[in-house]
Amino acid sequence: MPATEPRHTPEEVARLGAEIFDRHVRPVLRSEDDGKFVAIDLNSGDYELDEDDYTAVMRLRARQAAAEVWLGQVGQPAAYRMRQSR
Repeated sequence: MPATEPRHTPEEVARLGAEIFDRHVRPVLRSEDDGKFVAIDLNSGDYELDEDDYTAVMRLRARQAAAEVWLGQVGQPAAYRMRQSR
């Protein structure tokens, strides 16, 4: 898969991803989706849900090869937390 230049700044990715999630994904979630990863293509709004982050992204890219992906986790403020080591 050839590398492409990002089309959005990191701030735009965060804003657009959250908007698409709130508008299109959240309304169709079920209780059993809690904790699953959601991969969203910022350009098409297409998305995939899976318990595994890699699987969600790969299934999305199978349909949207040039997807600019936002990744979140249902029920969590972020997909991952970064900690500073001491």
